[in-house]
Amino acid sequence: MKLEMVVTDWAGTAVDFGSVAPIVALETAFAAKGIVVTRPLLRLSMGLAKRDHIREVLAIPEIAEQWLSRFGEPHTEADIDAIYADFTPRMMDEIAASATLIPGIAEFAEAIRARGLRHGATTGYTRVMMERLMIGAAAQGYAPEISLCPEDVGGGRPHPWMCCRLAIELRVTSMAAAVKIGDTPSDIAEGLNAGMWTIGVTTTGNEVGLSHAEWLTLNPVAQSALREVAAAKLLAAGAHYVVDATADSLPLLDEIEVRLASGERP
Repeated sequence: MKLEMVVTDWAGTAVDFGSVAPIVALETAFAAKGIVVTRPLLRLSMGLAKRDHIREVLAIPEIAEQWLSRFGEPHTEADIDAIYADFTPRMMDEIAASATLIPGIAEFAEAIRARGLRHGATTGYTRVMMERLMIGAAAQGYAPEISLCPEDVGGGRPHPWMCCRLAIELRVTSMAAAVKIGDTPSDIAEGLNAGMWTIGVTTTGNEVGLSHAEWLTLNPVAQSALREVAAAKLLAAGAHYVVDATADSLPLLDEIEVRLASGERP
């Protein structure tokens, strides 16, 4: 068996170093309701479909208590809908900035194409958000063959459905011949649930959670400490490998090829 497909996440993996844009949009959407949510708490559920993400944030005990104190009753599905409705235009405003490619990703995409691998992508963004993001990324030279959103398949991560749909569309013969690359535990769960190899991304992603400019201000010791914490989280989620950035995955694809040839499966 040979490797046939690579599936990449978008924010924090291919674009938007640190996955900052959705955090800003979520932070301000909650603040509009008078609810203060710290960025570490917002990052706990990153990678999920955004409405699911909002639901998970509201379920955090300290946020649920804050909501109860402010409104006198627990949040409802209508409240989730209202926050989501406010979040969406805020996120659309952030898309232009979030489309900036992470260094090396365009070259990575070209390298896997040169190997004859199919290239798909999944996201927690909505289709409308995704369409705008893809335009910005394509203008910089990055365009996976197919990008899927939760609404395209009836649900997002940790369900494997987006990856499975990509395998069908790109005519992959076995999910074991595919690799999922992403920067959140939900990315890893998505890949594992689909029966794929998984690679977690540390430095550029959600688990470190710093913009490129912020990352560059840190000294090597501080960078190493953050990288190690992120790697531990992704490995605990089940990642087969971890890398600093997606572009660092190319040697691992060779290693996976060897493991496949020897009869190993994810």
